[in-house]
Amino acid sequence: MKRTFFLFPLVAAFGFGAALLATAASASAAAPLKYQDPKPQRYDLTARASEIDPQAKEHPEIDFVFLKKDKPADTQRAMVDTRVAPQGKLVIWLMGYNGGLFERLSGYGYHAIQVHYANGWFGKLAKLAPKDDDQYLGKIRLEAATGEDVSPAVAIPKADSIQERAFQFVKWLSKENPQGKWETFLSEDGKGLRWDRVTLSGASHGATTAARFAKHQAVDRVVMFCGPRDQHEAWQGLPSATAENRYFGFSHVLDGGWKGDHYCRSWEMIGLHQFGPMVNVDQVKPPYGNSRRLITDADVKNDEKKAHSCVTPGGSAVKDASGALIHEDVWRYLFNHPVDAVGAAVPQDADCEKDLRNKP
Repeated sequence: MKRTFFLFPLVAAFGFGAALLATAASASAAAPLKYQDPKPQRYDLTARASEIDPQAKEHPEIDFVFLKKDKPADTQRAMVDTRVAPQGKLVIWLMGYNGGLFERLSGYGYHAIQVHYANGWFGKLAKLAPKDDDQYLGKIRLEAATGEDVSPAVAIPKADSIQERAFQFVKWLSKENPQGKWETFLSEDGKGLRWDRVTLSGASHGATTAARFAKHQAVDRVVMFCGPRDQHEAWQGLPSATAENRYFGFSHVLDGGWKGDHYCRSWEMIGLHQFGPMVNVDQVKPPYGNSRRLITDADVKNDEKKAHSCVTPGGSAVKDASGALIHEDVWRYLFNHPVDAVGAAVPQDADCEKDLRNKP
């Protein structure tokens, strides 16, 4: 079915939901973070999860191991630039390391980390989802994120979850890179992270897990590239600990997720139509009507795989005639647009199928 994408050039902004995320108030009230680095620079740091936390373990049954072909598979990456005024916010990236994205994030004033967490289950278990369980994948994602025992399909302890791996990595960074002021993201009791200062982000599988985790844990922002999917599940419609206006999505219209209504479905179930229509970023300038649902139809030579990956910095990202990447403003918007500036609500798309589980 052919879908019509709306263009929305007008800006509509209004205050939204201080009460929806009370922790945001405490974050904004905190004293501004300042570096005291005698040699300001961009720091690119690495650490193996198995070396910084003795409780970390392998789970070979879901292809979650520390070595693959005799090479480390649990390397984690972090970046911060002390030459840039800090936002006092941390991005946790839930995919393979993307240097181009991290350079931009550090340039925006973010701290950023990529963690090694139990995501190997997806390739093994996704096809085993029972027909009568519309929370199967969502429960596995939540267990991978938190280490809580919520899924009978996996056994992922706290030490091997996103939550704990991120905490242990930030704790290590606070000691190894004091110039970066990583302790800003540790809770006052030192036993966890300040989630009100965290942005969860990922692409595809990572975007889907970021959204599922944010349903459970209130965070400052969620940035979803080419996601979420889990098109046969219903967790996207669960009540959200993170306010809906804090979710941002970006995908290409030739991505296979559009053919099957995966993205329109997830975005509407999360509630993003409340903050404006879908906006084509190649035809509308920032701030894109303050929408949370951004799409592109940039030329990818009808390559579905490139369409899927072109929305993040990297080899598939689309360039203009001069060789410059065309979506710089989009990436800046996704991570920096004020969450309280939102577009006008629109009805749900009648052509977007919601019940894909029972679709013939």
